[in-house]
Amino acid sequence: MSGNSGKNPVPVDTNGITPFQQMLASCSGALLTSLFVTPLDVVKIRLQAQKSPFPKGKCFVYCNGLMDHTCVCTNGNSKAWYKAPGHFNGTLDAFIKIVRREGIKSLWSGLPPTLIMAVPATVIYFTCYDQLRAALRVRMGSHAEEAPLLAGALARVGSVTVISPLELIRTKMQSQRSSYRELSEVIHSAVRNEGWRSLWRGWGPTLLRDVPFSAMYWYNYEKGKAWLCKHNNIREPTFAITFISGAVSGSIASIVTLPFDVVKTRRQVEIGELQAMNLSSKASSSTLSVMTKIVAENGVGGLFVGFLPRVIKVAPACAIMISCYEFGKAFFRKHNQERLLTSNT
Repeated sequence: MSGNSGKNPVPVDTNGITPFQQMLASCSGALLTSLFVTPLDVVKIRLQAQKSPFPKGKCFVYCNGLMDHTCVCTNGNSKAWYKAPGHFNGTLDAFIKIVRREGIKSLWSGLPPTLIMAVPATVIYFTCYDQLRAALRVRMGSHAEEAPLLAGALARVGSVTVISPLELIRTKMQSQRSSYRELSEVIHSAVRNEGWRSLWRGWGPTLLRDVPFSAMYWYNYEKGKAWLCKHNNIREPTFAITFISGAVSGSIASIVTLPFDVVKTRRQVEIGELQAMNLSSKASSSTLSVMTKIVAENGVGGLFVGFLPRVIKVAPACAIMISCYEFGKAFFRKHNQERLLTSNT
């Protein structure tokens, strides 16, 4: 050995990679997830629009596999992708006809604007989770196995708190057909009329769904990954192990939190439609009143509507995101180790 030959080793944390490399891994995972999952939601929305056309002021929820976005139907927007003509006889028929008539790019209609928030939110969430888990494992001692549960919950609180006002402003701008140059005026108007707290309206229902989901997801994912590694007698998880662990843990978490998803979606649409009509979102119902109304109208089963579509959407999204993220981290970890060996020779 002849020292480090004047080269500085890469400053890595306990995971063997830097926070910036974690961000890059989660960013690539987020983009790949949205590319795979968005076509499913685009087809679902086109089928909804065929069954019940969206009038002016109507809102619908668009999911790119990373987060939900409220889309507002505006007047004079007859060329909007969700209003494109076509008669479909089911999901597969819709896929085939959309690709034939409108081109394969149409399966990702409406995606780019949503990525502006979805990718940063995912990067914050995954990077915070890894950093928190590493720190909590050291501090929790004999309870270190529970670190993923707490880290997942805290990381989700952080990302939702940062993104919630941005998503609300985006919806308001869409309903008012404002440009990004008018962004500051939209924010000032919202704060002037309804106060700062109005920017976090809908934050509560989102937390009720996403925090338990994240806590359960990460806990089950880490447990499942460790069990599969032990079962296969390997130290490092393979792509298949992370994919299966992500899909199973995502399915479990999505089923348990389904009632909160139903309530959150209902409130998200309600707030969006109030904004579209230039009414104060203070008039929106509380989480409890929405839940009570759903039970009164449809019974307890109403809280579990959309069980299969949610699992079909969430399971592959979780599997693709986590396996790509873990693959990215493994790539950077190997790169750092090779660079460290080179610097010490």
